[in-house]
Amino acid sequence: MELVIENLSKTYNNGVRALNNVSLTIPQGMFGLLGPNGAGKSTLMRTLATLQDADSGSVRMGDIDVLRDKNAVRRLLGYLPQEFGVYPRISSEMMLDHLAQLKGLTNKGERKDTVAALLQKVNLWDARKRNLGTYSGGMKQRFGIAQALIGNPKLLIVDEPTAGLDPAERNRFYNLLSEVGESTIVILSTHIVEDVKTLCKNMAIICGGEVMHVSTPQEAVHWLDGKVWSKAIDKHDIQSYRTLYHVIATQLSGGKLFIRVVSDTQPEQGFEPIEPTLEDVYFNAISSKVDLVTL
Repeated sequence: MELVIENLSKTYNNGVRALNNVSLTIPQGMFGLLGPNGAGKSTLMRTLATLQDADSGSVRMGDIDVLRDKNAVRRLLGYLPQEFGVYPRISSEMMLDHLAQLKGLTNKGERKDTVAALLQKVNLWDARKRNLGTYSGGMKQRFGIAQALIGNPKLLIVDEPTAGLDPAERNRFYNLLSEVGESTIVILSTHIVEDVKTLCKNMAIICGGEVMHVSTPQEAVHWLDGKVWSKAIDKHDIQSYRTLYHVIATQLSGGKLFIRVVSDTQPEQGFEPIEPTLEDVYFNAISSKVDLVTL
């Protein structure tokens, strides 16, 4: 099953064009959606999650018209938004049980087993009796992941899911999503390049409401082989270098300003070739839409 998005557009009442003819085909497995804050990622995620309408375009998942048959989508959907609230005086165990009932798990024994398994997966079993209001930010995020997985969704949308997670929790989350992605369409919306590099078979970069790049992470990096150059310069010369070359990022190190340039040939004397990274791909793709990236 694939999720096919064609010419999706959305303009808000304040005139902001959040999506501009976005077209993507998202296969089963982990799909990374990279973009800076305000790129249109959350608008796209909310539209796919049936929480808001698009102005134009179409989205299909198998035989389901996602924009029209919202109830059918919701039966197959798991969604973890970037920001979500919790009922502070209810335990995570009770809340997951309630959400499981809403998802259609009417058998009490099956529901109990499902809730227990989810709490184990997200490492909240020992805290299952505690009220959600006592949870830390990372624990609330893990609870959000658990609720998104209720009912074994066929489409899982997670928006900036690793925010607030410590390194151990993030690694646990990586493993969990990788496992889920073996049989599910999982869309990981993030501005963290490492998340996409670690998890995703396919990716897209979105900026200014437009799709700037689509490939696998490996293909994206390979495309920049031999094209990324670095040089230490005087910081007062940065504007002239931006005028002369395609500067994608700068980094201050040891009192020196290093610039990274994308060019088919050596830009000038003193530039050294460097191995490209997925961050270089990302900065290169969004450079026409945003100011110079400072690392």
